Amino acid sequence: MREVGRLAGDAVGGFASFVGDMHEGIASRVFKSLGPLGVPTRLVHDRAVGTVYPAVRRALAAGPQAGANALARRAPAAGALPASSSRSGNLALAALNGAIGDVLHESGSELALTMTARREGEPTRKVAVFVHGLCESDHAWSLFGERPTYGRRLADEFGYTPVYVRYNTGLHISDNGRNLSELLEGLVSEWPAPVEEIALIGHSMGGLVCRSACHQGHEQDAAWIQPLRHVFCLGSPHLGAPLEKAANAVGWALGRLPETRAFAKLVNGRSVGIKDLRFGSCAEADWCDCDPDEFLRDRCQDVPFLETATYYFVGATLGRNQKSLLGDLLVRYPSASGNGRRRRIPFEIDHGMHLGGLTHFHLLNHPAVYEQLGRWLDAA
Repeated sequence: MREVGRLAGDAVGGFASFVGDMHEGIASRVFKSLGPLGVPTRLVHDRAVGTVYPAVRRALAAGPQAGANALARRAPAAGALPASSSRSGNLALAALNGAIGDVLHESGSELALTMTARREGEPTRKVAVFVHGLCESDHAWSLFGERPTYGRRLADEFGYTPVYVRYNTGLHISDNGRNLSELLEGLVSEWPAPVEEIALIGHSMGGLVCRSACHQGHEQDAAWIQPLRHVFCLGSPHLGAPLEKAANAVGWALGRLPETRAFAKLVNGRSVGIKDLRFGSCAEADWCDCDPDEFLRDRCQDVPFLETATYYFVGATLGRNQKSLLGDLLVRYPSASGNGRRRRIPFEIDHGMHLGGLTHFHLLNHPAVYEQLGRWLDAA
């Protein structure tokens, strides 16, 4: 409750900062036109503005924070359940972490998710690890509740034990890849039975996190790399997502003028996890020591596939044609297949699938997707 109140206070108080930034941008244009004649007036103006807006921000933020603290004091200390215990709370936390998860993590907020995993069923020698996408949670795989999940079907038909990962999608993909590698290392060492085979299944951003984990695990000679056999990427933006590219362009354009710079701060306030989707960043070198809001510059380096594992992709489009401009609403097929004009992800031709007439979220649980997964596993 206190954390929600703090966030609400920051949001309400942030309106004062937004107005202050707009005021400063407009005033700077006026004072610039006046030249040296406007310097004395500007000094007085800046001192007044620098005092008023921070005071208004603190006053506006105090209300929600005080209300939340009062509710928290009245709430029972014992028997409280975490917000993620309900489906709606789970979805809200996932969305919040996707949007500003990096800020929550840096501030040590209790609302920041850490990477965890839950097992479904009895442990076997084969493990299928499911990694969700941006603003999703481990429950996303049961989005279509009337259908059995991929995990349940893999357990019944192939003998895999499903393991569902939950993580903060607002962090850098490379950071989540490192965390996933460490989690899998612990899983292999603590698993009740010897792990003979691992399959990674990632949806959207989750596919990039899986690729990053494989790369970092291989560099660190992690034990879990040895039994890794399959990596499935479902609707993953290997070459980037058009909405993030558009947001980058809008933010850059708004930042060119002092009058619109306040709006640029709003647009550029999205998490670094979202920004990594601009070109499908999987490695720390892609973003380290760079301006995260630079204009549409692709710095992504090749993250090679492991020789001991087979990589697959599934891409969807709203139309029947692979060249559909809308893709699956969030990811276009060339990006999902890794086949671009300047970059190419080395999927083999027999290890990819196109599905027409589906959206991005159908890939979380669709009979045609599972049937193809089954065919690939049978062939292996």
